[in-house]
Amino acid sequence: MAQATDRLQRYLEDELGECRSEDLECRLEELDALEETIGTTRVETELDVLSALANETRYTLVRVLVAAGEELCVCELNAVVDVSESGLSHALSNLVDAGLVDARKDGRWKKYRATNRAVALVTVLEGSVSDA
Repeated sequence: MAQATDRLQRYLEDELGECRSEDLECRLEELDALEETIGTTRVETELDVLSALANETRYTLVRVLVAAGEELCVCELNAVVDVSESGLSHALSNLVDAGLVDARKDGRWKKYRATNRAVALVTVLEGSVSDA
């Protein structure tokens, strides 16, 4: 931490022309407030969502559900991805846990739908990647 504080002090000296201890303390307080605004729980939740998408099978499932815009049966999803039934079940469970997919039982079938969170993330990703 001391090394980071020393580096911050050098930065403030460059930016302000000089850096008093009050300047450094004030900036450290501002940075602490920023960190508190984000919150550890929020960061952990967001990392869970990103981790859920960081797998080809899970990401493909989310993309398919977003593109469908409706519920799809697990048997339909199984036709889209080349994984075992248990692999599919595990992937969908992770997506439900991350809040990217909702599931419901319909008789003997299980149906899945993309959540608003999944739609928003896919929309942002689509807008941030240009076609090569």
